[in-house]
Amino acid sequence: MGIAYALLAMLAFATNIVITRYALARLPVESGFLVVLATNVLFPAALFAAELALRAAPYAWDWKGAGLFAIGGMIGTFLGRRFLFDTVKILGPSRASVFHSTAPAFALVAAWILAGEVLGGYEIALMAVVWLGLWFTQPRAGSRHALAPQVLRRGLAVGLLTVAGFGFGNVLRGLAMREWSEAALGAVIASVAALGCQFAVTRNWAGVATQLRGAQVSALWLYIGCGIFTSLGSIFISLAMTQMEIALAVLVVHTTPLVIFPVSVFLLKNREELTPRTVLGAMLVLAGIAFLALR
Repeated sequence: MGIAYALLAMLAFATNIVITRYALARLPVESGFLVVLATNVLFPAALFAAELALRAAPYAWDWKGAGLFAIGGMIGTFLGRRFLFDTVKILGPSRASVFHSTAPAFALVAAWILAGEVLGGYEIALMAVVWLGLWFTQPRAGSRHALAPQVLRRGLAVGLLTVAGFGFGNVLRGLAMREWSEAALGAVIASVAALGCQFAVTRNWAGVATQLRGAQVSALWLYIGCGIFTSLGSIFISLAMTQMEIALAVLVVHTTPLVIFPVSVFLLKNREELTPRTVLGAMLVLAGIAFLALR
């Protein structure tokens, strides 16, 4: 079940990356991200309310687990997700998904340091196969889609902050689930913490209000969609980390190029390139995940 939950999380996050491109074209991220975070609070809160009404086991609050979710929200949801929007804007969805897929490198180190999680040679070898496949999915530097050096440098800096936030944030979420198995409520707590951070750093409230008042309804729904899918991704990855090692769950979740590249070709008319090289990369990624599942 761990692999299944992780793949569902990957599909949710990949869908968010695709939607983000269209959302950014209709409403600036400064105001749109607030819509996403508000949805990140309200949508899982509704799921938790429904779950609480149906569950048989008694509910109990855990301060340590809640604290870990909150810190994970500040690092992963606020920093990671906020910079992901910037990465998509600068590099495009395909390159952003490739950056997104390198977060397991940070998660592997963080899981070793924070959770004492040590993987064996078999697991490390499969991670290497998946990473090699993800490297093959990147557009070639000399292609007609190559970016200007200054744009690429800026994108690399923002992308590194993105993957560091996601990597460490996911490990904290996994530790929280070991203390307190509340995936939906944990997503609410993490999002409330991230929303508080966004309120603290937002200065141009007048501009945000103007943008929201003038926004098209379709733009708001796109950002709400981003919030729904990122909430589902957060819940599914939390559930995955209760069934398998944290680093391996994060690895599967960040194989978003498997979805992004075919969708980009279909929707963006080959703007992001799908070549035999990317097909080979996808095959390696799928092989690595399959052997992880068979393990």
